[in-house]
Amino acid sequence: MRSDAVILGFDTSAAHCAAALVQGDTLLAELHEDMARGQAERLLPLLEQVLSMGGKGWHDLDALAVGVGPGNFTGIRIAVSAARGLSLGLNVPAIGVSVFDARAEGLPRPLCVVEDARRDEVYMQNFAPDPDTAQMLALANAPALINGAAVTGSAAQALADLTGAQLIAPRFGLAHAIARAALHRLGQSNPRPAPLYIRPADAAPSSQPPVAILP
Repeated sequence: MRSDAVILGFDTSAAHCAAALVQGDTLLAELHEDMARGQAERLLPLLEQVLSMGGKGWHDLDALAVGVGPGNFTGIRIAVSAARGLSLGLNVPAIGVSVFDARAEGLPRPLCVVEDARRDEVYMQNFAPDPDTAQMLALANAPALINGAAVTGSAAQALADLTGAQLIAPRFGLAHAIARAALHRLGQSNPRPAPLYIRPADAAPSSQPPVAILP
């Protein structure tokens, strides 16, 4: 791992479009824009804006880092598709980082990351000391599985109140944390980024037969 590697991290897994540029441990630029829709059109201009703010160009990048969820089904696909395409075009690796790893970045262990999954459910993952498998649970069933004294994430306050666990805020903004987490994995054998879906898609599968793809 190069300590001065330049990494562009970004995320569209929720109602936002976020990006950050780091060089090693130094944050060069960061933008986070709240938006309910339009991430597909905004993402690439936002990335170019962050690069410009950080005094870098596409050719300066050593890697890309992308948030893979869990989160909004379409939003995750926007960022992951962009990361894969840019990776091919720039000939640099693209590293997928989950929301759990991003929220836990730079925080002491043991730690339980809790994210709001709506419908009175939460996504959660323990980091104590080795991460377990992320899962979705009913809010009422989650407290018994909290491992450790620290809880962080957008749905954590209710669980902290129920369990007495200490509530710790994420140390970095989401895109910044994604870029930092990817820095630790640079030089390793990383699979291509792929969406992390814990809850099945709400859309019903089409009743029409699939289109034949010619060889």
